[in-house]
Amino acid sequence: MVAGEDVFIVGSGMTGLGKFADRAVRDLAGAALGKALADAGLADSSAIEAAWFSNTRQALLEGQNGIRGEVALRPNGISGIPITNVENACASGSTAFANAFAFLKAGLGEVALVIGAEKMFFPENREGMFRAFKGSTDVLTFDRQIDALLSLAEGMPIPEGVEPAAERSVFMDIYAAFARYHMARYGTTQKQIAAVAAKNHHHSTMNPDAQYQFDMSIEQVLADKPVSWPFTRAMCAPISDGAAAMVLCTRSALKRFDSARAVRVGACALVSALDREPDDIDNHVGRRAALKAYEFAGLGPEDMSVAEVHDATAFAEILQIENLGFCARGEGGPMTESGATALGGKIPVNPSGGLLSKGHPVGATGIMQLHELATQLRGEAGARQVSGARWAIAENGGGFLGYEEAATTVTILGRE
Repeated sequence: MVAGEDVFIVGSGMTGLGKFADRAVRDLAGAALGKALADAGLADSSAIEAAWFSNTRQALLEGQNGIRGEVALRPNGISGIPITNVENACASGSTAFANAFAFLKAGLGEVALVIGAEKMFFPENREGMFRAFKGSTDVLTFDRQIDALLSLAEGMPIPEGVEPAAERSVFMDIYAAFARYHMARYGTTQKQIAAVAAKNHHHSTMNPDAQYQFDMSIEQVLADKPVSWPFTRAMCAPISDGAAAMVLCTRSALKRFDSARAVRVGACALVSALDREPDDIDNHVGRRAALKAYEFAGLGPEDMSVAEVHDATAFAEILQIENLGFCARGEGGPMTESGATALGGKIPVNPSGGLLSKGHPVGATGIMQLHELATQLRGEAGARQVSGARWAIAENGGGFLGYEEAATTVTILGRE
């Protein structure tokens, strides 16, 4: 084993997404694991030297406070090796990936597993389902945080007569406040935000694993049920259950796998929130993570062929394509409305359907983004294939502190 070797994705798989009240976390994990092992050409898991398991909801909703990975993986044939449990809000999956990448880069092993599995749908405990989101903020200062965010949005007041949904994630209110701030500062419109959702709904019609597989026009998105203005239901990611897994290896171990389908990890940058002024948006956590990843890979936004970004709301995609440098600050809305981020456009974003339509099983989301990009780079995405995809980038954010996500990972993948 040698430190500093290139790292490759050699196996990748995910379950279909939806609401599966009768499926356990270990069952979802086993299904994704089986797909990733088969994709890597492995008959069993004996080649795996270490595993990282990502989950955020079991402690709160099932009482499985610890050893979640050991419990989920043991009945699926994995035990005895190091298993690390990872929880980092919505960035948990990509954080697990970052740790496995670092393990292999450090020369501590040659083959590693990353797996995320999440059950968010508990129809008998709907209050708990939505209360769980609050834990990804600073619960001791939560009211002050919300007041500060709402004060940012004062330049774009909520229209009279528009009432929020009675049942919603607190993150919809947080993102809505930022959306209104962006609208007031840059002129972003509700129609442009709706264009993100319409695009991603269309993309998901070509993804058999997506939770939603139906088209929506911009007009239909705008006419959907209000959640937290300017968002309607179609602009917000759904509650989702599902799992994803990846087998990673070093270059020295690549001869054991099908190198023709291997996807190289060009960079994986994980950063956390700064205590910054709200107007210092160029130091946004997503921008800092992007710059760090580009520097590590020796690439820039102009080199990217396709992107998956964390569109927990449609506005978030607008913000993140600005952070990734695909357009100038304030131009994310017009860029989306122009069609540049749709399949066939200049830089397709969220060809999977994104979190909005593919689904958002929090602990698995970051790995699912990378699964989509690996599929694109292999040329195996079918009707949603981005022609000639060479380099791909994923942004996965989680939690909220101050005026930004608490953690963000930006990962760059490419073909040799």
